[in-house]
Amino acid sequence: MNKKMLLSLVDKVIKVDRGGPESRVGLLLSAEDDYFTLLTENDGIIYYSTQHIKSLTNHSKNQTEFNLEIPKDFEYIQADDFKGILNCLTLQWVKINRGGPETLEGVLDSVTDDYVIIVANEEIIRVALFHIRNISYGVKIEKTKKDKDKSGKEENKNNKEDNKNESKNQEEAK
Repeated sequence: MNKKMLLSLVDKVIKVDRGGPESRVGLLLSAEDDYFTLLTENDGIIYYSTQHIKSLTNHSKNQTEFNLEIPKDFEYIQADDFKGILNCLTLQWVKINRGGPETLEGVLDSVTDDYVIIVANEEIIRVALFHIRNISYGVKIEKTKKDKDKSGKEENKNNKEDNKNESKNQEEAK
């Protein structure tokens, strides 16, 4: 995947790969020479190494809607290359290779020219840089689901639940 093609998809909802454990749907936030940044509803920010991407799809018929509103002050880590992203994530809780048997979660301890060191479950694990398909860390945007109230007006589900609990508490107090 070249940078020029990826840049044409920035700010669009895309599907990475056709299926399988690494496939995700999300908003393409940025593209660099050897990685791109995808914002997904369930996993938050995922950085994909472009050398492992088999396909990208936009406007697919079976694609789910992207229902996140991105706050104006939303920030995420950016770097010139994938190794730079890894360096920025040092000492963070990360998840590497999000699907399949090679999934790994832990604290990213250090990054060398050939591998990263992850500390997980009292183990020190070295993962070759070449075999890191994607990496994510704890940044997520909270989803707010909207329901329609009896009048057909949209209401924030979180506020609706709060109102129910408040009413229940007031009745119990009487």
